[in-house]
Amino acid sequence: MCLGIPGKIIEINGSTAKVDIAGTRKEASIKLMEDVKVGEFVIIHAGFAIEKVDEQKARETLELIDEVIER
Repeated sequence: MCLGIPGKIIEINGSTAKVDIAGTRKEASIKLMEDVKVGEFVIIHAGFAIEKVDEQKARETLELIDEVIER
């Protein structure tokens, strides 16, 4: 099973973005995305940003992931 996780873009450097995922910062390629900006939320899968997602949906998803981990 594959899992895409939402993260907030905090910095863009060429075709790479630094993304905050629940307090952890990772680098992800944004080569598959058009017109992404700092402050937007994206779904990260296998090191690539694959789609934009609104902030509310991103936060809800991260909360659900936390609940599963805590069980």
